[in-house]
Amino acid sequence: MERAIRFPSGDLELSGVLHLPETTRDGQLPCFVVIHGFGSNKDATNVQGPVKMLNEWGYAAFRFDMRGCGQSDGSFGRVICLEQVADTRAAIDLLQAQPELDPQRIGVLGSSFGAAVAIYAAGVDDRIAAVVSSGGWGHGERKFRRQHPTQEGWLRFTEMLERGSLHREQTGESLMVDRYDIVPMPDHLRAHVSRKSAMQFPAEVAQSMYNFCAEDVVGDISPRPLLLLHSSKDSITPTEQSVALFEKAGMPVDLHLFAETDHFMFSEENVRVREIVRRWLDRFLPVDQLSAQRGAP
Repeated sequence: MERAIRFPSGDLELSGVLHLPETTRDGQLPCFVVIHGFGSNKDATNVQGPVKMLNEWGYAAFRFDMRGCGQSDGSFGRVICLEQVADTRAAIDLLQAQPELDPQRIGVLGSSFGAAVAIYAAGVDDRIAAVVSSGGWGHGERKFRRQHPTQEGWLRFTEMLERGSLHREQTGESLMVDRYDIVPMPDHLRAHVSRKSAMQFPAEVAQSMYNFCAEDVVGDISPRPLLLLHSSKDSITPTEQSVALFEKAGMPVDLHLFAETDHFMFSEENVRVREIVRRWLDRFLPVDQLSAQRGAP
C-alpha cells in the first residue's frame, strides 16, 4: 500500500513515498506529510515510525526527501530553511491532486528541524489543516545560544558563521562544516542519525537556521490546530523552544512535555506519546469526519 512518487519543487525533482492504510474507508482520506530532520532523509526511524503509526490509525502518510537530501535533487547537504518550506508546500500541491486524499485535510508532522519547517510552512500556507511538532524550535538564534552555551563555544560558533560568509565572498564557494559543529549531539544519541544523512554542510546552512524564526508566523496557524511535543529534558533542542512557540500560538494549541523521552521520541514508540497524538487527532482531524460530527465513537 505504498507508492513511490517523484514531484517538482521549483526547478528540482524530489523523491517521496505515499503510504495508504491497508483498510480504507469510503471517501477520501486525511493525510499527513511527515518531515524529516536536519540533513536526514525519508528513511529515518523518526519518519518511518510516525508513518506506520498514522497508517495503523487509518491515515494516509507521505514521507519525502527534502532537496539536498536522500534521493532528491539538489546539492547534497544544502538544506536552507526557507527552501525546505517551499519543498513542503510543493508536497501539499502534489497531495491535493491525489484522488485517494481529501485535499482539505492534509496536515504536517515534523521532528526537530522538520518540526520548525512544518510550523513555518503552516504559518504561511493555510492549506495545511493541522500541525504536529516533535522537538521543534521557533527561534534560531536563541536555540543556538543554548546549544553552544559557553562563552568559548558561542564564540567558536559565531566565528564559523563569519568564516563561512567571508569564504563564500572571496571564493564564490561554500565553506563546509561538520554536522556536530552546527548542532551538538551527545554521543549516546548519535546512533539515531539516519544512514546516508549529510555529515558536512555549507556554512550558509547554519546561517539560514540562525535567521529562521517560526515564532514569527506560528500565530497565523490559528484557528487550525497545533500540537507541540517536547522532551522535558531534551539533549539537543532546548525545551524552552516549544514553550515559547506555545506562548505565541493562537488557539487551539496543545503542549505536552515528556520526562521519559529524549529528542528522538518518535523513534522510541513511547506509549504515552502515541496516546496523546491519537486523542488529539480524534478531536481535531478524525479519520471518519462524518462520524465525528455526529458524535459517533
